Amino acid sequence: MAAMDLPAPGDDFEWRRHDGRAALVCRALEPHAMHLFTTREWMLGGAANDRDAGWLEVARAMSVDAAHLARVHQVHGASVLVRRRGDPPPREPLRDADIVASDDPSIALAIQTADCVPLLMADRRTGAVAAAHAGWRGLAARVPLVAVRALAHAFASSPSDVIVAIGPSICAQKYEVDAAVRDAFAASGATDEEMARWFLPGTRAQHWQFDGWRAAADQLEAAGVAAGNIHAAALCSATHAQLCSYRRAGAGAGRMAAAIRARSR
Repeated sequence: MAAMDLPAPGDDFEWRRHDGRAALVCRALEPHAMHLFTTREWMLGGAANDRDAGWLEVARAMSVDAAHLARVHQVHGASVLVRRRGDPPPREPLRDADIVASDDPSIALAIQTADCVPLLMADRRTGAVAAAHAGWRGLAARVPLVAVRALAHAFASSPSDVIVAIGPSICAQKYEVDAAVRDAFAASGATDEEMARWFLPGTRAQHWQFDGWRAAADQLEAAGVAAGNIHAAALCSATHAQLCSYRRAGAGAGRMAAAIRARSR
């Protein structure tokens, strides 16, 4: 896949190559943390692949070995795994969680998506980082807000110092949801204003187009992150064939990794 075939991301992002494979990087986040968002070109992006080899490929791109790539068993919730500097390397089985945070520059953190919203964040003051996975259930559970609070609780981060990159994920135009999804947000305490911003009129009765990008950004702002520190790739996984999409490809969809590593201080 040639670089010219890649879709144009948001202004704060650019494509890079790792051993010939395309990865997306957020320029605003880069001074504070090594990171990347992968594409279908990577081993994880194939419908049939060796996941262990795929994660090793991601680890190498982050300049760590497999034992120092901290991942979680994603369960569409808002639980947090904290990896502090000096903790022993993570071991199998993976912990059930959708957010992982650390201040340890010797490890990289990673989550996987195929339409859900990936969030990478770094505290420009302390250097602590986090990776979070948020599908609609995670957004109903306020994953973006929980992730920012996890950095504050574990590493004394101030939300005003946190820089966030929202990676490729399904856009509102491609993400039709039904009343059960909307009702779950209402039950979780979403305000009328939030409901109006996140659930846009659809083409079918009792269906809406869900804007996960807006929901993530709004929750980050509610957590105290400045709007100018929130950077969205604005790339729809269901639209662009270079990205992985469960909505487009079904069970055969590959996965994209979002990985981040604190810089040594």
